[in-house]
Amino acid sequence: MASSLIRRAIKKRTVLSSSSHFLSRFSSSRYGSTLVVAEHEGGGIKAPSLSAIEAAASLGYDGGDSSVSLLLAGSGSSLHQAASHAAKSHPSISQVLVADSDRFKNPLAEPWAKLVHLVQQSGGYSHIIAASNSFGKNVIPRAAALLNVSPITDVTGISDSHTFVRPIYAGNALCTVRYTGSNPCILTIRSTSFPVPKKSVDSKSNEASISQVDLSTFDEDVGISRYISQTSQDDEGPDLGNARIVVTGGRALKSAENFKLIENLAKKLGAAVGATRAAVDAGFVANDLQVGQTGKIVAPELYMAFGVSGAIQHLAGMRDSKVIVAVNSDADAPIFQVADYGLVGDLFEVIPELLEKLPEKK
Repeated sequence: MASSLIRRAIKKRTVLSSSSHFLSRFSSSRYGSTLVVAEHEGGGIKAPSLSAIEAAASLGYDGGDSSVSLLLAGSGSSLHQAASHAAKSHPSISQVLVADSDRFKNPLAEPWAKLVHLVQQSGGYSHIIAASNSFGKNVIPRAAALLNVSPITDVTGISDSHTFVRPIYAGNALCTVRYTGSNPCILTIRSTSFPVPKKSVDSKSNEASISQVDLSTFDEDVGISRYISQTSQDDEGPDLGNARIVVTGGRALKSAENFKLIENLAKKLGAAVGATRAAVDAGFVANDLQVGQTGKIVAPELYMAFGVSGAIQHLAGMRDSKVIVAVNSDADAPIFQVADYGLVGDLFEVIPELLEKLPEKK
C-alpha cells in the first residue's frame, strides 16, 4: 500500500514537472526579443540595416509579442543623429541602444563582436540580426563564436521564429533551415529579400526610447587588428546595392576605356554601375562594383547586362531583379536563360545607339 502511494506521488510529481517545462517552452516561443546590429552614416541608418529591421519585424513569435532593439555604435554627433533617426524609423523598434566610444569609431570586427556579446549578456535577446553585407559578414561570425552558437547566414525568407530559408549552390536551390540551438538565434539577412516600405514612419507616437550602453566592463583586446584607412569612389550615382536600375558590363568590353560606355549609359539612366568578376579581375573597374556570389547581391527594378555571359556565380547576385535585359553577341550565352528581354548583337553598336536615342534623365 505504501509503495503504491509512493509510486503515485512520484508519477504525479513527474507530470507536474513536465507541465512546468512545457509552459516554460510555450512562454519562450510566444515572447521574444530581437537585437538588430545596425550601421549608420551621415546621421542616418544605412539601407541594409533598415532591411534587417524589416526582417526582425517579420519574425513573429507564434502570434505572441516581441520587441526589437537597435544597436548603434560610434562617436560624435553623427551617432546621436542616427540614434534619433532610428528611434522613429520603424514602429517595431522599442529601444535604441547607443555605444558611444572612440573604440567603435571605425568598423573593426573585434570590438564590435565583443560589444554584441556584452549587450547580449545584459539583454538576453532571443535573436540577433544583421545585414549580410561586408559589415555583417565581418562581425556576426565573431559574435556567434563568442556566444558559442551557430549563425544562419544569408537568410532570404522567414517562415517562423526558428525556421528560415537560405540559398545554396550559388542560388540554384533553396534550403529550409530549422534552428534548434540555444539562444540567441543569430541571423544575417539578404537585404534585397526584405525591402523597406517606401512610406517611412516618422511619428512621435512611434518614437522608441534611446539608452546608453554601459561600457564600464567592456574589455577590448589590443593589437589584434588596427584601422588603416577607408577609401570610397567619388561617384554621384546611386549606390549599387540599393539602385532602382543597374547597368552592368562584362569582359566583352575589352578595356577600362571602353567601360566608360557603361558609365555613360548609367549616367543617362540615373543608374548604378555594376561589373562581372571577369571585368574586375581584368582591371576595368574597382572591385566594389562587382555583382555576384563573391560581390554584391542586387535586385533592382531593371538590370541591364552588356557583354555578360551569365556565369552561375554572377547570376547568384542578380537573378532576383524584377526585369533583366541582356545584350550579348553569343546567342547561346547563359544570361539569356534568365533574361526577360534579350538582344543578340554587338554592344559597341547597341550602347552608342541607346545613348543617342534615350532622352536625358530629368
